[in-house]
Amino acid sequence: MVKAGDTVNVHYKGTLNDGTIFDNSDGREPLQFEAGSGMVIPGFDNAVVGMKPGDSKTVHIPSAEAYGERNDQMIVKVPRQEIPAEIPLQIGGMLTMHNGQQEIPVIITEVTETEVTVDANHTLAGQDLTFEISLVSIEAEEAGGGEVDYTEVKASV
Repeated sequence: MVKAGDTVNVHYKGTLNDGTIFDNSDGREPLQFEAGSGMVIPGFDNAVVGMKPGDSKTVHIPSAEAYGERNDQMIVKVPRQEIPAEIPLQIGGMLTMHNGQQEIPVIITEVTETEVTVDANHTLAGQDLTFEISLVSIEAEEAGGGEVDYTEVKASV
């Protein structure tokens, strides 16, 4: 069974409350992450703990355990002259802002002659999510430093 610290491989389908699929691993390699490490949203991370290879489940994740609530403080107005003229400014377009330490993707929500309004909230902020999760395999460090893929381990009697 999955425990914190295990590296897991999962297939998943993520949907919104209205049934719209926003992400799906179908046709791709399984998503690999370390359970309990914060590499994925908390609700997804918690959902895989206790699963065994071959298990599938559907989990409903409230926005607080997903991408959080929308934060109006993450909507800012930028003077238009601060954005290079060669960058197209279309509502719904993406820009990358820098805060001195990291790059932050933002979505353009309004363009006027003097200002560009951008939203740094994650596109799924404020949304409750549903995931269908199938655990493909669990990998864990063994004493020799190699990895054990528990889908290949057979019990001997």
